Amino acid sequence: METSVSTQALRREFGKVTAVSDLSLDLPRGGVIGLVGPNGSGKSTAIRMLLGLIRPTSGTAEVLDGSIANPSGYVARVGALIENPAFIPTLSARSNLRSLARLRGLPNDRVDQVLEIVGLKGRERDAVKTFSLGMKQRLGIAAALLPDPDLLILDEPTNGLDPAGIVEIRALLRRLASEDRTVIVSSHLLAEIEAACDHIVVIRFGELMFSGPTGELMAQASPHTDVRPEHEFDRPTLIALLQGAGYEVRDLGSDVRIIGEPGAAASANRLAASAGITLASIVVVQETLESVFLMMTGESDTALAQDRTIAGKEVA
Repeated sequence: METSVSTQALRREFGKVTAVSDLSLDLPRGGVIGLVGPNGSGKSTAIRMLLGLIRPTSGTAEVLDGSIANPSGYVARVGALIENPAFIPTLSARSNLRSLARLRGLPNDRVDQVLEIVGLKGRERDAVKTFSLGMKQRLGIAAALLPDPDLLILDEPTNGLDPAGIVEIRALLRRLASEDRTVIVSSHLLAEIEAACDHIVVIRFGELMFSGPTGELMAQASPHTDVRPEHEFDRPTLIALLQGAGYEVRDLGSDVRIIGEPGAAASANRLAASAGITLASIVVVQETLESVFLMMTGESDTALAQDRTIAGKEVA
């Protein structure tokens, strides 16, 4: 496999806290790659090491075949958007990008090209202060695209966007990846990663939990069927009937869950009817990336949103 990023036992410590712990992975070239985990899992710290913004405590990595020990060898081929993009609000989108292009020795016509790519053509003369949050995010991506990078790294590009803005950014990422470049997206919005990405990396507390194609991760998910008898006293009998028919079941209290069996809903209905049990509901549930993540890591929904901090600062 041709790789865009390869890490070997990459580690970063902040005092007594380990933000990234012996991270070893190979990411393919091409497509959209999702880097996911709870806030404080080490995603942003890993990105900063790959960009040469901070040094690892130990371990090494290669980005586009260049060592992070000497990031000047590859940074010209990498575009990045880290956190919220910063622009001079009173200047136009075009003027802001032209200033950045001059700093990198890039021609002005590249500015108009990237504005068109991100869908801001026609608004290039408007002051950035008039832009919505979604437009500012697109302008940030335009800035990252100025050097026409082979690798685009975006940290939380949909942060704070409304649903329409998220859909716009998702479509943009897919289009950018179709232009023979690799897009790495860090996010804690698991539903969005599932929709946008070809390859997923799951990190929890700085440790690698999974790296592979999205379909491979989702294959670990089993659909389930939740069956609720109308009368509470019928639940033990229903459980016995389903187990006797060979189903793996879990007693959830009011519901009985049938694990990973296609067609279980119809069978449960027949078994219940044969025993004179009336069912109040039958719900077939397909697992999502979020539910797979929670199952894989043992996290609760609350823990998924919690941050770890060092001296009051987030360890991302």
